[in-house]
Amino acid sequence: MIPQDIAQTIIDPKAYADGKRVDDAFAFLRREMPLAQAQPENFDPFWVVTKHADILEVERQNELFHNGDRATTLTPIDVDQKVRELMGGSPHLVRSLVQMDNPDHMNYRRLTQSWFMPQNLKRLEARIREIAKGFIDRMADMGGQCDFARDVAFLYPLHVIMEVLGVPEADEPRMLKLTQELFGSADPDLNRSGVEIKDADAALAQIGATVGEFIEYFNAMTEDRRACPRDDLASVIANGTIQEKPLGHLEAMSYYIIAATAGHDTTSNTTSGGLWALAENPDQFVMLKKDPGLIPSYLEESIRWVTPVKHFMRSATADAELRGTRIAKGDWMMLSYPSGNRDEDVFADPFSFKVDRSPNKHVAFGYGAHVCLGQHLARMEMRILWDELLPRLESLELSGMPKLMEANFVCGPKSVPIRYRMH
Repeated sequence: MIPQDIAQTIIDPKAYADGKRVDDAFAFLRREMPLAQAQPENFDPFWVVTKHADILEVERQNELFHNGDRATTLTPIDVDQKVRELMGGSPHLVRSLVQMDNPDHMNYRRLTQSWFMPQNLKRLEARIREIAKGFIDRMADMGGQCDFARDVAFLYPLHVIMEVLGVPEADEPRMLKLTQELFGSADPDLNRSGVEIKDADAALAQIGATVGEFIEYFNAMTEDRRACPRDDLASVIANGTIQEKPLGHLEAMSYYIIAATAGHDTTSNTTSGGLWALAENPDQFVMLKKDPGLIPSYLEESIRWVTPVKHFMRSATADAELRGTRIAKGDWMMLSYPSGNRDEDVFADPFSFKVDRSPNKHVAFGYGAHVCLGQHLARMEMRILWDELLPRLESLELSGMPKLMEANFVCGPKSVPIRYRMH
């Protein structure tokens, strides 16, 4: 069993906001207990998978290790019980691709897969470049000082995905607010109530209210797109069929929610975290400025460095073995992506930010059948932003202390104050 203080650290939203605390905990586990069980207070026991190779091993076998049989993210016992009461026995408030196993996963993924393929994204490139230039012009007009997270990184990917989805620009602030409430439910700066949440009822009431607001919004959108389909992702979801039947209501709503939240938040986190790393490592900023050909490797390093999705849970469908250890049927497992992305066996000097790191086999987008559907769009958005911003950015430094979100599932910087010169 993992020592209790370490077990509490790896689930503590505040430890992720600290960064170093959680890094130290995972470094200890990789070294001393690369695969062991944790039982923090108020949680069912779960295996903590900290090594890069083991994460790939689990993700490779999606019939053996399921997403959907138990909660897909770390969930306390009392919250899990309440969700199951609410959802007729299911451990999921939403049912998106993340919560599905085959055959549903494959069928639902196929519905929008072509939208996110590199050859189809090419048609969006010119428009995305236009959006990026708009944000960079705005940054240039801000007098050499801004909060890069709030003023640029949150808003640019949001605008792109909302345009792809078909959400009007006027509704973007609402979508951002709801996304931050959902992923930042443990963070008093971002959650719905503005205070720290202490008990299961309050936590669930908050998340339920946010999900309810999303559903209300996308219900209206579905009706509109069924009446008047357009060339957008919302029309694909509203009019899509799985085995010749329309999508289930919960599944359709969940599809919208994952596109409207994960579709920008992870990219925002990576963009702001990548710039923060450049501001803290001036030699890397100079290297990147001198050789824009390094932009693709800088992007991959930003993705590894930030690793916006901190974990997913899996459960074993049969007795299995991992790293010579027996995993029993029904056992719950936490795949720790930040730990995999700092694995000393895979990455030389993993705690250094290197814009020219190669190879960079990070696991931030997952692996196997559940690999991130939007990864090509995310890379394209970031590449275009840096293509346009780097030549204009002459100097860069932090003008205050950046802050990380308090969350243990999806998180990154919530504030990156910078000073800069642009032309």
